[in-house]
Amino acid sequence: MTYKQIKWLILIIPTLTIGIWEYVRHEFLLPYISMELGNWLAPVFVLVVTLLFLTKLFKMIEHNQEELNRAKAVQAVMVEREKIARELHDGIAQSLFFLNAQMTRMERMKQAEGLPMDKLKESVHRTNDYVRQAIANLRHTAKVDRNPWLQGVESLVDELHRETRLETDLTWEIPEHQLTSKEKVELLAIIREALLNIHKHAIASRVRVHAMTTGTGWFCEIMDNGIGFELETAIGGNRYGLKMMRDRANNMSWQLNIERKDGETRVTITKEAK
Repeated sequence: MTYKQIKWLILIIPTLTIGIWEYVRHEFLLPYISMELGNWLAPVFVLVVTLLFLTKLFKMIEHNQEELNRAKAVQAVMVEREKIARELHDGIAQSLFFLNAQMTRMERMKQAEGLPMDKLKESVHRTNDYVRQAIANLRHTAKVDRNPWLQGVESLVDELHRETRLETDLTWEIPEHQLTSKEKVELLAIIREALLNIHKHAIASRVRVHAMTTGTGWFCEIMDNGIGFELETAIGGNRYGLKMMRDRANNMSWQLNIERKDGETRVTITKEAK
């Protein structure tokens, strides 16, 4: 039912009610109901009809208004996200592409002798992956009635599923208020890095992200059934991604544990209450 139809019904129903009542009263009920009683009953009938019908129409108007406000909010968020995504693409992404081209040129002209070009190129490629993923996430439909930060975690898992067709499972039970703004940023970065490593190296078919509170804090676990790697490399090696994860966890006074158990590689971030 359209808004215009609802408006006209709200205007017409009380008028029809009082008109029908007056007609019935004068044609059929005058021998049984006095004029004074009929005058008292008229507003009562209007009130009953209002409660039965008009309240439903008012709820329909409120529902339509909420849908309109929600649609406007989603549109406003998507316009802003598209603007940010365009700025990321036109600025950072193109700068990274230019930087990578310059590094390749330096290698060909043998001007990079003594420089850690492999690590620099890996860092550029990894940053480019982050930017591409951020652009893709920004262009996803926003859900205004959902936890916006949790949508960031969900979009990471969804992106991994779309790119690799991995079976994914997300269980998130940490309330948003239990994480500070800095903790959200750092935890999201660690999850992103763990998922990126699974995408590039694990050859997995299933990924699970499980986060929940404990009696003394919370933990987040990222598990995959891939081929795994040497734990010595994970714990003491110089792989850039794992080092970044360890550094972020250490800076937040979190515990980062990587283990191979029951055919799964498990990355666990734990925060204990102080």
